[in-house]
Amino acid sequence: MSRKVLVATEKPFAKVAVTGIGEILKQAGYEMVLLENYKDPADFLKAVADADAVIVRSDLVTPAVIEAGQKLKLVVRAGAGYDNIDLKAATAKGVVAMNTPGQNSNAVAELVFGLMLQLARRGYTGKSGTELRGKKLGLHGYGNVGRCVAAVARGFGMELHAVDPFVDKAAMTAEGIHACTSPEEMYAACDYVSLHMPKTKETAGSINFALMSKLPKGGALINTARAEVIDEPSLLKMFAERPDFLYGADVEPACKAEIAEKYAGRFFFTQKKLGAQTEEANINAGLAAARQIVAFFEKGDARFKVN
Repeated sequence: MSRKVLVATEKPFAKVAVTGIGEILKQAGYEMVLLENYKDPADFLKAVADADAVIVRSDLVTPAVIEAGQKLKLVVRAGAGYDNIDLKAATAKGVVAMNTPGQNSNAVAELVFGLMLQLARRGYTGKSGTELRGKKLGLHGYGNVGRCVAAVARGFGMELHAVDPFVDKAAMTAEGIHACTSPEEMYAACDYVSLHMPKTKETAGSINFALMSKLPKGGALINTARAEVIDEPSLLKMFAERPDFLYGADVEPACKAEIAEKYAGRFFFTQKKLGAQTEEANINAGLAAARQIVAFFEKGDARFKVN
């Protein structure tokens, strides 16, 4: 049975990724339809009408998109985060939603160290900074990205701590990680804490003042996860009450202007979310999405289902 797969990307994949996706789908006997650089959501609604599956990047898969996809059975987000997909609407319509975990992990991990070095060297302004070697790094979340961060950190000679309720502590210990019993324990012990968690009801606003204030003097928080996991009033309170506190993120907080006005030199934000913005991650995620679509329709493989 021939399948039609829509690749709907307002920010297109790299050309080599599009070619690779097309080859994978062609080998399976599927048709690929491209919708790139679109600006009007109505274009997405029209294009999805006869698609069996959709690949998106940061594109919003709204209830309207789900409803418009009369034949739609699968939506794959080429990336780890999937809060751009309305899971409730997808589930109600019987549409499976997937992500492509692990494909962006190295790109995010390298960005973590870019942010840490930016803070450690005081923005390369000529001020005396600090080194990462010998410092304690806490990983709040020890999934694919956390493991990649740990691998890089070993090269820097950092001491590793982690907390993750979904990962066996013995497995962390076997990998040379100090498995903390609670976030509070880890924050109190570490010079740097890097966030690696999805945005969920449980994690939204969970990084609050009570937790951040456990950081030792000069402690730094790195956020390449989601802006929503930070409680922003708590973030402002940390900056106000802890003049030693540093914060680096590729997800700008809504209170960025106030931070920039009052706390220059103590933060660094990228211009946009850059965690997965490398050529390699772009290609890897796109190809993985195509392979998952074929595996889903040909073998019933739904291992990366998120709804």
